[in-house]
Amino acid sequence: MVAGGAFLTANDAVLKLLTGGYPVGQLMFLRGLFVMLPISYFVWRAGGLNALVIHSFRAHAMRAAVMIAGTYLFVSGLKYLPLADAISIAFAGPLFVTALAPVMLGEHVGWRRWMAVLAGFVGILIIFRPGGSVFQWAALFPLAASCTGAMRDILTRKFSATETSEALLFYSTVGVTLGGLLSLPVVEWQPVAAGDWGFLVLNGLLIGGAHFLMIETFRYAEAALASPFKYTTVIWATVLGYLMFGDVPETTTFIGGAVVVVSGIFILHRERQQRRAAQKL
Repeated sequence: MVAGGAFLTANDAVLKLLTGGYPVGQLMFLRGLFVMLPISYFVWRAGGLNALVIHSFRAHAMRAAVMIAGTYLFVSGLKYLPLADAISIAFAGPLFVTALAPVMLGEHVGWRRWMAVLAGFVGILIIFRPGGSVFQWAALFPLAASCTGAMRDILTRKFSATETSEALLFYSTVGVTLGGLLSLPVVEWQPVAAGDWGFLVLNGLLIGGAHFLMIETFRYAEAALASPFKYTTVIWATVLGYLMFGDVPETTTFIGGAVVVVSGIFILHRERQQRRAAQKL
C-alpha cells in the first residue's frame, strides 16, 4: 500500500508537470490511452472478455460520469495548487463517503463517525485558510474531486456484487478518455512535445502499477488494516513537491492535513469495529 501510494503520487506529480503546457481535457484523453495498457493486462489476467461482461449499464454510466467530473476537477487543482495541498485536501474522500452513505446506501452512521467527519472538515478549513490573504479558490477543485471520488467509491460498493472490478475499472477509464476527447471542439489542444510522450507513457504505467499493488494489498490484508497506509501519500507529495516544483508546504497544510488523516483513520477504525460487531450477531 505504501508503494502503491508512492506510485499514485508520482503519477500526480507527472500530471502537474504536464498541466503547464496542455489543457486538462487533452491530458485526460492522452493519459487514458496509455492507462488502457496496464488495464488491458488486468483484464487478460482475469479471463479476458468474460471479465468485461456488463450486467448493469446504469452502474457503469454513473461511475464513469462521476469519474469524468472528478478527474477534470483534480487535474485542474493540480495545475494551480502545490502537490501536497491538493493531495491533502483530496483526502476528504472518506469523510464524504461517511456523510453520503446514509443517503446513497441506507447505512447507519453513529455519532462518533459524524464527529470525525466534522473534525475532518475543520482540518480542510485549516488548509483552506478562508478569509486569509493566501486563500486560493483553486482549493475547491480537489475538494469537489474528493466528493466525486466518494460517490465513485459508494457506487463501486453498491454495484460490485454484480460487476467485476476489471469491468468497473475498464469502462470508467474509457469514459474518462472519451470525456477528455469531448473537450477538443471547445478547447484548443497543443502539439505534444517529443519528450512529453515519455511522461504520458510513464503516467499510464504508474497508475497501472499503483492499482496492481493496491489490489495485491487487499489480497493479503484486511481493508481496515491496510487502508490507513494510503495516507503516506502525503509524505510522498511533500517530498516530490519540493524536489520537482520547489514547493514548501505551510504549517497550516501540515496541521490541517494531519487532522484530515486522523479523522479518516478513525472512521476506518469505527467501520472495522462495526463489521466485527455485526459478525458476532
